[in-house]
Amino acid sequence: MFGYLTARTDLLDEDRIKRYKACYCGLCRSLRSRHGLSAGLTLNFDMTFLVLLLSSLYEPKEKSGHDPCLVHPLRPRSWFSDEFTDYAADMNVALGYLKCLDNWEDDGSVLSAAEAGLLRRAYKEISLRYPRQCLAMEESLRFLSQIEKENREAPDEAAAAFGLLMGELFDLRGDRWSGDLRLMGEELGRFLYIMDACMDLDADTLRGRYNPFRRYYGLDNAARFREILQMFLGSCLRAYDRLPLVQDKDLLDNILCAGVWAQFDKKFLTEREGSSDVSGPV
Repeated sequence: MFGYLTARTDLLDEDRIKRYKACYCGLCRSLRSRHGLSAGLTLNFDMTFLVLLLSSLYEPKEKSGHDPCLVHPLRPRSWFSDEFTDYAADMNVALGYLKCLDNWEDDGSVLSAAEAGLLRRAYKEISLRYPRQCLAMEESLRFLSQIEKENREAPDEAAAAFGLLMGELFDLRGDRWSGDLRLMGEELGRFLYIMDACMDLDADTLRGRYNPFRRYYGLDNAARFREILQMFLGSCLRAYDRLPLVQDKDLLDNILCAGVWAQFDKKFLTEREGSSDVSGPV
């Protein structure tokens, strides 16, 4: 999911950092045990957020340990997992597979084609287990690809497509919390799509790639982009605040209120400081 749903560990104490890393390690173990070593290529911290969210909401029984693994054979790592770790691992592989296919079709990436080949069998199994989610992913990415090929300057349209995908992922059980989980996922998906477009604007423009904000290339966009992003994140947080979360809520708060802005602030504050260095104080 683009790598923005990460914690600001500098704002956490050591115990909470260990808990966060244990969730990540549990996801890694689940990916490899369920889908093989190649599935580890899709691992990212974004799905750790989904594990923490669903686990905090439903509070399932956890398994935990402190063991070495293939990635860290000499230094044992603490981990925990539950039923939502396995679900997030499946969704991680499904998204990774479809994204590789999209890269192959759009850019002719041989590396992406090879990675998709490694994940194909796992994706078929996952699509049988979670047909609703996988169909939503396929339709969303197909629609996004169409928007990009037609060069539509329609950020709302593209963001909504990714939002629908995220809404399906968040709404696992279709129960009393379904409405808020789905709304939260949709608004967060919109936020992530727009965030990625903002962050990649310069690189996409220089490389001739699609970006819905290309008309803003070369301008001072920090305030404009932050305002758009705050609107989507605000809608996400309103749905989030209605969920009865206790366990690990501090980690979730950290990610949603600080972590999601880390890369944005680093990029745009650095650019503004660089501009100030050249032009002098205002």
